[in-house]
Order: sequence, then C-alpha cells, then structure tokens
Amino acid sequence: MKESSSRFVTIRGLRYHLRRWGRDGSPKMVLLHGWMDVSASFQFMVDALEGDWDICAPDWRGYGMTEWGKSDCYWFPDYLADLDFLLDAISPQQPVHLVGHSLGGNVATLYAGVRPERIVKLVNLEGFGLPATRPEQAPERYARWLKELHDAPGLRPYETFAELADRLQKGNKRLSRERAVFLARHWGEEKDGKVLLRGDPAHKIVNAVLYRYEEALACWRQVTAPVLWVDGKESETLRRLGLDAEQHAKRRAAFRDLRFVELDGAGHMLHHDQPEALARVIEDFLGR
Repeated sequence: MKESSSRFVTIRGLRYHLRRWGRDGSPKMVLLHGWMDVSASFQFMVDALEGDWDICAPDWRGYGMTEWGKSDCYWFPDYLADLDFLLDAISPQQPVHLVGHSLGGNVATLYAGVRPERIVKLVNLEGFGLPATRPEQAPERYARWLKELHDAPGLRPYETFAELADRLQKGNKRLSRERAVFLARHWGEEKDGKVLLRGDPAHKIVNAVLYRYEEALACWRQVTAPVLWVDGKESETLRRLGLDAEQHAKRRAAFRDLRFVELDGAGHMLHHDQPEALARVIEDFLGR
C-alpha cells in the first residue's frame, strides 16, 4: 500500500485536510471524493497507478479530517470555491489533471467549465448531475429545507469498526473484507465509546435551491479539456436518479472532447470495486 501524508491548509476560513501521494515535480493529479466519503477512499486506485504522480486528495468541508462548515447546512457553490482556493494553494501557476467521483465529479465538471484554463484533462467518475427540475417545485423544496433545519439529522453510531465494515460490505457486495476494514478506519472515528462516521450530519439536509440542469449544461459546454467519463457497468445510480439512456447520452454530448468507458464488474463505487482496471483506464487517458 502506497503511503500517504497529510497537510492542513486554511481554505476560506476552514482547516482543510489534504491527503498526498507521490512527490514534487511529478504531474499533478487532484482527486475529489463523493458524498459521505473521504479522501482515503482513493487508496486502492492510487495503489494501482503505475506512473509517477503528485496526487492531492482533499477531504471536502465537513468530511474526514477537514473542519465542519460554520453554518447549519451546506451549499453546493462552496465546493467550487473551495476547489478554486485549493488549487491556488497547491498549483497556483500550472493546470492540473482533475478526477472527481460522484459529488466530486459534479463539482469537477462544473469547475472545468468555469475555470477551463486550470484543467489539463478531466476524469468524471459517475458524476451524472441531478434530474432537471421545474420552478413550481420550489415552494415544496424550500418547505422541506426549513423542516430539516428544525429537525436536525444525525448519523448512526456503530459499536466497533468491525460493525462499520459489516455495514460497508452490506451496502456494496463487491467490497472485500480487507478493503472494508481499511475504509472503516478512515470513514469512522471513536467518540464516547462508539464509532461515528467522519462527516457532518448537516450534509443530509436537502439543498434549498433546485438543481438547474440548464445552468449545468451551459457550464459543461464551456469545458475545453479532454474528458474521460467512466461509469460502472453494474451501477444503479442512473436508475435511482430517474435518468434514462437518452438523457445520459445528452449530458455526455455536452462535452466537446469526450471518451466514454463503462467498467465491467463495477457499481457506483468503481474505485473500490475495480481499482486496478480504473487506474489503467485513467492512466491510458492521462498519459503515464
């Protein structure tokens, strides 16, 4: 297993944790994790990379070892701003290779359209965007948001790290015991005799503002970097989102220079399920 180091930097008033693999002088690759995940989740994929890379993976605000947000909920544009300031800290002069999974993929694809000059190549792992919404849905959404602010969510405690590993394997039948135990130690922490996930429960509060598909599409169309879009062939995420094959294809078509790959034997967490195959696909695309 490749050893990582930790660095803490102040990003927009928050103490941000950055996990790093590799060395100075190598091509920079930035890895963005998904919702209710942490930076260490990329360990298996990083282990399978054969090239010489300088890899940085932040824990998003409110996840892992990064400080929680200072409000009672989270706003999506803050991820874009956090990434912008993060790149100022780690690569102020040179563009980077950007890889994002799920939530991280949604952030990465939008950011690459807003700041195209900062990205060499972009890898989107199951970052589909969300279903399009209609203005008349706004009253119900705001009402739900207000209710959830009053009824603050919580996170389930676990008796042991082994129990958390059991839960991870129950949620992903492809996950080996060894990997589940590793992830449990990074996803969880001991508090008051229990194991709690390293995440702010406020992440579970619904976004107050509706997802504006047309705005996302406009950003995607401004991406100039070559794009690799990778889905797990056994992923259920598209179905859960209510997106069909035609809608999926239309979203991919927004990117002017795109290569699409479906990974055999992988679900949504393809960096857990098939990290070796994923590493090969990414390195073939980025150039070792």
